[in-house]
Amino acid sequence: SGFNSVGHMDTMLRGRHQIGHYKEGEEFIQNVFQVLSQIFTGKEKSNLAICWLQYEISKVIQCLQAKKKKKLKAQGRKSKKLAKNFLKAPDNRNNLCLWKLYAYLEWLLGNTDDARKVFDTALCSAGTGGLKSAQLCSLSLLYAQLEVELLESIEGAVMSRAVHILTKLTENGPYVPYSGQVSSVNVLKARKTYEHALQDYLSKTPVSDQDQVIDTDQLVSLVGCYALFQYLTVGIDAAVLIYTQASEKLEASGSQKCENTGENFGILNFPTALEAVTLLHTNLLRFHMKISVYPLNPLREALTEALKRYPSNQSLWRSYIHIQRKSHSASKARRFFDNVTRSTNSLEPWLFAIQAEQMRKKLTEKVQRADVGEIHCTIPETGLTNRIVALFEHAVQSENGTHCPLLWRMYLNFMV
Repeated sequence: SGFNSVGHMDTMLRGRHQIGHYKEGEEFIQNVFQVLSQIFTGKEKSNLAICWLQYEISKVIQCLQAKKKKKLKAQGRKSKKLAKNFLKAPDNRNNLCLWKLYAYLEWLLGNTDDARKVFDTALCSAGTGGLKSAQLCSLSLLYAQLEVELLESIEGAVMSRAVHILTKLTENGPYVPYSGQVSSVNVLKARKTYEHALQDYLSKTPVSDQDQVIDTDQLVSLVGCYALFQYLTVGIDAAVLIYTQASEKLEASGSQKCENTGENFGILNFPTALEAVTLLHTNLLRFHMKISVYPLNPLREALTEALKRYPSNQSLWRSYIHIQRKSHSASKARRFFDNVTRSTNSLEPWLFAIQAEQMRKKLTEKVQRADVGEIHCTIPETGLTNRIVALFEHAVQSENGTHCPLLWRMYLNFMV
């Protein structure tokens, strides 16, 4: 049928319809997955299953964002069937990553009780690795995060299911599902265990590159679990303190590695760990601001610092734009975008700078057209239009921008 995009372009609106997954593109992607799953075996096949399930989850999230209930139901049925088939395969029965994704899928579809059962089953069958097992930490962290999102306030959170999950993780014994009871002695013991585990990890020097990759994944999950545990049992400041300690230590280790070896193998994995820790930190601050009164400044500072270091992280940019929408002065954000685009080759800062201005333009027009129906305002907002065009012009002149189809499409779309 001529030219069609593979997958989807969720940044463009066409009339009232959000551009979704095209039928042909979708068929192509499904065929690729099916052909590959016949070729691969063992570990590769499991990794492919994880990628496939992540892709299915992205479609479910898209249906949720577009609020399409009918489509969500059909998509949910298809994705669940696929997940169950994966877990039936003998190689995957003990794969905690797949169990985690399946439980997350159930949670997204609104089947909270079913998701809890899947999480509990996975944790019970995972054995007693405790904080030493990277996959177990990662599974417990996601489960606890989802439970925390259901809380309406932080008061009384010590008795919540999330605290039970994070406490059980430190006990190195078999997992016992939540029964509405969390003993304060266990909470104190868990805090000590987390503290020692984190100190051990931060003072450990990895033997080889391979160790380091495993260690960084493990460290991120451990920091996430400990910070969330502190947040629920002590408060936001205690959680922020752990993120700060871990970030400082990771920064120091990263730079030290480079000096010692003369190579930059420290740069390979440590910034990824540092980036992941920063993301957990900013997400927790955003959540805390949603459920209680808390100043905006700590979050803004954490985001600006992180974005200077990781200018191509889309999640961080989304959070930054989200908080900037609340501020009436655009000048600070514009200066920041300007600084970042000058100091990096990545295209994300340009795309998000354009998106921020387009949102501002939409807001201005909405205010100017209020209560008058759909007539265009007599004083058009040309300042913002000119600014957006200038941003597009600069962006398409940059080395990466010239070759980015999305950027050109957005530019054409805007001019139309």
